[in-house]
Amino acid sequence: MPGGVSSPVRAISPYPFYTARGKGPYLWDADGNRLIDYCLAYGPMILGHCHPAIVHAATEQMSRGWLFGTPSELEVRAAERISRLYPSMQMLRFVSSGTEATMAAIRVARGATGRDKIIKIEGGFHGAHDSVLIKAGSGATTLGIPDSRGVPADTAKNTLQVPYNDLEALETVLNSFEGQVACLIMEPVLGNIGPILPEKGYLEGVRRITKEHDVLLIFDEVITGFRLALGGAQERFGIKPDLTTLGKIIGGGFPIGIFGGRRDLIEQVAPNGGIYQAGTFNGSPVSLASGMATLDILEKENALGNLEATGEEMRRGMKDIVEDLRLGYSVVGIASMFKIFFGREPHNYAEALKCDRAGYLAFFRRMLESGVFLTPSQYETDFISLAHNSEVIQTTLEAFTSCLKS
Repeated sequence: MPGGVSSPVRAISPYPFYTARGKGPYLWDADGNRLIDYCLAYGPMILGHCHPAIVHAATEQMSRGWLFGTPSELEVRAAERISRLYPSMQMLRFVSSGTEATMAAIRVARGATGRDKIIKIEGGFHGAHDSVLIKAGSGATTLGIPDSRGVPADTAKNTLQVPYNDLEALETVLNSFEGQVACLIMEPVLGNIGPILPEKGYLEGVRRITKEHDVLLIFDEVITGFRLALGGAQERFGIKPDLTTLGKIIGGGFPIGIFGGRRDLIEQVAPNGGIYQAGTFNGSPVSLASGMATLDILEKENALGNLEATGEEMRRGMKDIVEDLRLGYSVVGIASMFKIFFGREPHNYAEALKCDRAGYLAFFRRMLESGVFLTPSQYETDFISLAHNSEVIQTTLEAFTSCLKS
């Protein structure tokens, strides 16, 4: 395997640890060491590892069969439930990953508008497909250039980029390419370099400007969906996008992706229309059963409210420690997401790049040695699950203090 891993984010220098099992808020590595897990598979494990309700839902579905290649009633029930939680998703389709979901949503936007160009937010991540594996060119609103070998320059030229929290830049690029842009795809909260939060009025401004220029707005809620609220960031911030992508949490820890949106757009997807999308594992029964079981728990007893309170406890404790030590670092987060930036709080990608990456990596290693697994990059979000109680948080904060002092 390249780098000994199946995904590059797992390639921890000088070598990664290998996980043997997980339970609740903990992982155990192949050497038997127990770690408090704040990576949580990069977001999906909102209930913690090996939750009995998910074990039951998955095994019960497997007893009936786990792949049919035909429609199932479970797809219909899941689609109805998700559409109720996300009213902007009047129609939707289940796919197998977040990458597939964003790829399909962009294809829908291009197919429905007849336009080729798209805009993404600088530093935003939408999976590993050609249209979004693009980094900024020489200026903040210029044409992108490939961020990976193998991405054709002819593909990159159709992807424009603008900084996050910058409405003026968005207006400028839309004026420069009037009538050529199919969509803006964005994470409402930047999750893969942060989290980085929207400034007041920013998302509302994005929605207004895209409407004025007749450009479709895609909210990539693969990370924020079901975590910031049951209805995602669009519920929390009161913004209605034209298209939405979901994933991670809604699979209960099994592979899944969803794209959906306005009926007039999604009706153009095959077999109804000429925008093609297909997949053998679309609507996987085990993923849907596990996702439905996850929703059952999240909809009970103010689960997300309790989870957010735990997130506040963590962030408040971290901020107090940073201030006491007078380090000049920043603790950022929302709901059950958090991060310590080794520098001032960033509001966009360029500001995030000014943080001390080497310092963070040294801190990450000390935390790992102390039994706490944070995401191994300055530019990934850490997550909290329902299995992380106050005792676990306090143990983490003690390690946090010790590792920052050293």
